[in-house]
Amino acid sequence: MTAAPATASRRQRDGSSTADSADHRSRGPRQSIMSRSAAMLIMGVFTLYFLTPIWWLLTTSTKTGGEISSTAPLWFTANSAGTFFTNLGRLFAYGDGLFGRWLLNSALYAGVGALIGTVIAAMCGYALAKYEFRGREAIFNIVLSGVLVPATALALPLFLIFSRVELTNTMWAVFLPSLVSPFGVYLARIYAAASVPGELLEAARLDGSGEIRTFFTVSTRLMAPALVTIFLFQFVAIWNNFFLPLIMLRDQALFPVTLGLYAWNSQISQIPELRSLVIVGALVSILPLIIAFLALQRFWSSGLGAGGVK
Repeated sequence: MTAAPATASRRQRDGSSTADSADHRSRGPRQSIMSRSAAMLIMGVFTLYFLTPIWWLLTTSTKTGGEISSTAPLWFTANSAGTFFTNLGRLFAYGDGLFGRWLLNSALYAGVGALIGTVIAAMCGYALAKYEFRGREAIFNIVLSGVLVPATALALPLFLIFSRVELTNTMWAVFLPSLVSPFGVYLARIYAAASVPGELLEAARLDGSGEIRTFFTVSTRLMAPALVTIFLFQFVAIWNNFFLPLIMLRDQALFPVTLGLYAWNSQISQIPELRSLVIVGALVSILPLIIAFLALQRFWSSGLGAGGVK
């Protein structure tokens, strides 16, 4: 007589669990669609927020000085292409090609500085990750504390140091500080510890490979995604560097493109024709950053995926 109520209760429980699971299945897709829609909406808003200034630069670069304030700010004019190339020619011709010199200076500061800085950061991070020596953690903590110090706080001490050795108003005053990357050392150490097996290094040593050869032929290949990431961060930071060149340089021929455009922008009230040149120059100055990111993106993406798996 007790079996029937127990069977009935089990059926009720099974029926309620089935109903709950069916209700969960009915709510699941709806919630998933809503969450995806919300995520897409947020990403769309932020994408629009970041791309609007670039679109404004692009459209404004196709206008003359009088059209900048008299036409729609976010759209083209009837003769946009012709005006753009005219502005581009004036940009590179103004001041005996001064803007082209600024671009070359920025390419030298950022390209060579980021490359050498990446190699130095990789070697430091690799040594801190793979070698045991006294004071290793203390050195790493000191390097890591450099990440917390803003670059603007170091500009004045660097100026005083370089002025004592008479290197101000030279390319070395901007180039040498760009070689130091505390964040690059931190990232290189973390990635080397995770991606370079100690057994592989021991095998290379048994084969007669020296430490420097092992680093450049074996370890750097395994650390390539991290090295690309360090290079990109260094390249962008040096290319956009403004305050250090501002206090170090006085000769316009040594200016990077950021400081050069600032100098032109400060003269717009006296020379109104510089307004359109500054806008076109700002557009041209961001193209190397976009090209560098697109060219190295596949290495960066693979590195992020590999780091996630590890």
